[in-house]
Amino acid sequence: MQVFNCEVCGHLIYFDSLQCVYCGANQAFLPDQQRVGVLPPANEKAPRYRPCAHRYNISLCNFAIEVSDPNTLCVSCRQTAWLPDSSNPDNELRWAKIEVAKRRLFYTLAKLGLIDTHEHRLPEPRFALLADIPGSDLIMTGHANGMITLNVVEADDDERARRRLALREPLRTLIGHLRHESGHFYWDQLIANSAWLERFRALFGDERQDYAQALQYHYNKDPLDTSWGFSSISAYATAHPWEDWAETWAHYLHMVDLMETAASYNTCITVPAIPSPGQQMIGNPLGPMPVKFSVMQAQWVPLTLLHNSLNRSLGLEDAYPFSISAMAWSKLRFVHDLITDYSQKSGVLVP
Repeated sequence: MQVFNCEVCGHLIYFDSLQCVYCGANQAFLPDQQRVGVLPPANEKAPRYRPCAHRYNISLCNFAIEVSDPNTLCVSCRQTAWLPDSSNPDNELRWAKIEVAKRRLFYTLAKLGLIDTHEHRLPEPRFALLADIPGSDLIMTGHANGMITLNVVEADDDERARRRLALREPLRTLIGHLRHESGHFYWDQLIANSAWLERFRALFGDERQDYAQALQYHYNKDPLDTSWGFSSISAYATAHPWEDWAETWAHYLHMVDLMETAASYNTCITVPAIPSPGQQMIGNPLGPMPVKFSVMQAQWVPLTLLHNSLNRSLGLEDAYPFSISAMAWSKLRFVHDLITDYSQKSGVLVP
């Protein structure tokens, strides 16, 4: 995630900033320009933007809306089609946390040219944020027909940690859930019935195998089996080709976001132990497409080593508990090539 500077005083601000802590100027993210600006600009007699209606409730949305847009909600908030029962105060807080993660997902998808913030002509995912109701079926996180459903209990840190341990997952985060489910959405948009389908099957497997049976077989396997590491990015990725794809897609979005953050701080790393010793300046993978995947791959290992080492210095677990095999790298390259091809053909202008 890129960092920004206040247009009034130049002080550092963030993607989520509502106000500059130095000069007090109101801040808003401008989706069509992919930057944070002052709202409204002091020198504009006829402001071009107004705040999202959710700026003033627990969501604290900092996205702006163009004044010509009749909607009261921003482009991210109006992707949410269903909200949890607000009579439970816990659900209100859960919804707010999920919307923060959703805005970060929107940013990355827009920067990659997968969302058109100008003419809004590209298909976009919609979201149902739902809570379990006593006596009814449990809400299952998943995707179907363009709708991403998320059980809002995943916003509770303790519940998410419990599920991570129970399922022996190395990482379980809100943004990770959203990135994974967006992968299912974009499989339908970019691969199904396309020229990419056979290449997908050669790498990930045939998605026509029975999905329910595949999941049942996966959950009956020995949880200590680590053979998946030779072919996939995670154990869950071996459940079915669709899950392998969604896990790989999510991981690619992890990569571009973390690398953009490192690049925005002008991160330079020296790792003498790697095959090409010396200083490594982390470049911005979200610049003009296409970006060479080989550059991203070369920069990823030293960056994650740094990230994990900083965490260990504070007595924390590794932030990046993964080791990428050659086959997993091939799958990540497939995601990269697909996104690059799509963004070029769609003609979306990325600021």
